[in-house]
Amino acid sequence: MTSDDTTLDASAPWLEVDALIDDPRTRIVVCCGSGGVGKTTTAAALGVRAAERGRKVVVLTIDPARRLAQSMGISELDNVPRPVKGVDEAAGGELHAMMLDMKRTFDEIVEGHADAERARAILENPFYQSLSAGFAGTQEYMAMEKLGQLRAGDAWDLIVVDTPPSRSALDFLDAPKRLGSFLDGKFIRVLMAPAKVGGRAGMKFLNVGMSMMTGTLSKLMGGQLLRDVQTFVAAMDTMFGGFRTRADATYRLLQAPGTAFLVVAAPERDALREAAYFVERLAAEQMPLAGLVLNRVHGSGAAQLSAERALAAAEALTEDLADRAPEDAEEAPQGADDDPNSPPGEAGSPLAENLGPDGIVDLADGKTGSRTPGGPSPAAAEHATSPSAPAAQLAAGLLRLHAERMQVLARERRTRDRFTALHPEVPVAEVAALPGDVHDLAGLRAIGDRLTLRPGATDD
Repeated sequence: MTSDDTTLDASAPWLEVDALIDDPRTRIVVCCGSGGVGKTTTAAALGVRAAERGRKVVVLTIDPARRLAQSMGISELDNVPRPVKGVDEAAGGELHAMMLDMKRTFDEIVEGHADAERARAILENPFYQSLSAGFAGTQEYMAMEKLGQLRAGDAWDLIVVDTPPSRSALDFLDAPKRLGSFLDGKFIRVLMAPAKVGGRAGMKFLNVGMSMMTGTLSKLMGGQLLRDVQTFVAAMDTMFGGFRTRADATYRLLQAPGTAFLVVAAPERDALREAAYFVERLAAEQMPLAGLVLNRVHGSGAAQLSAERALAAAEALTEDLADRAPEDAEEAPQGADDDPNSPPGEAGSPLAENLGPDGIVDLADGKTGSRTPGGPSPAAAEHATSPSAPAAQLAAGLLRLHAERMQVLARERRTRDRFTALHPEVPVAEVAALPGDVHDLAGLRAIGDRLTLRPGATDD
């Protein structure tokens, strides 16, 4: 453990991100995790870093927010990979980015596996339009379908996938199988049974079945729904087996050695609980886990000053102010070198007399000041080491803010340690929080640099 006790515990292996993205055997990196933990930013940062280290990269995002396009300087993202300008290609790499268009991907499947007349009949079918636009699991299935297309095309040697924001790993891992099962020939034969039965009984059976499948389909009612389903099935009867086959092939692709899953989380209890579930589910499904990316980890440049000592020092300053208040009211001496109006921290100001080398008031011993070697005698320094009221109030406030920051650090450390205790085999990379939002390539590079910092190192 380092002196500031804020970096990874020695028992947690370090995630070597550069080694992962530099390895030519790594062909797919899947960033997964709960919503709001920085998956999109992590995926984009990995893409930029890998491209500038010589890989030909495409980043596929499924996030409906267009932050990825904005951060990469692209006016818009769509279902076609777009080149990202401003990336350093000196090492021979390049970067493209795209955003999944769920319906367009489904349309491409139809167009690629049916003749023109049959494809038109399918694309114009109301049942198909509801299915392709809003059926549960369609987004995740189409993300995996697009991943399979990109991998088969072999135009890029690294594909970085930003998965949909899901409340559970089950949504992402099970959706391809769920949609494949829905489009399986056996299910479709059951679906077509009411048409053969006919009459009100058949319609009742169909409506009950539809209501169990999805709320989207409940918008289409009555005999028109039955006719739409019949037309849809008649047009797609030769394609259903292909959906199941592709879903199975994509699932196997996710299990292949060239795929690496990165679980992204924030140093918060709920996010790390979800991350632990992802880790366990990936292991159960034999998916190759590369490690955990812990985003937005707070730090401090004065971690040697604990929260307890900072609060004690602030309290000492407050008490000193209270004791001096009556005396200061009667007599307020002011010298040329002791100007209470001088900005805190400038030479000659009372606060500057008490600043340590790290810019923190030197109150480590819990007293209001300390004598430096070569300084004035204790008697002569008694007044100089007592900061003026404004400076003391400022110092006390800063000390309390520092104490709050150290308490945040301690809480994050405890949360992280609970995860590493449960999963000591999982490599972890900690990404220090940036002072602002990431909105350009420079910010993505900064994230990439922090992704690869070893525990205890700094990015100065």
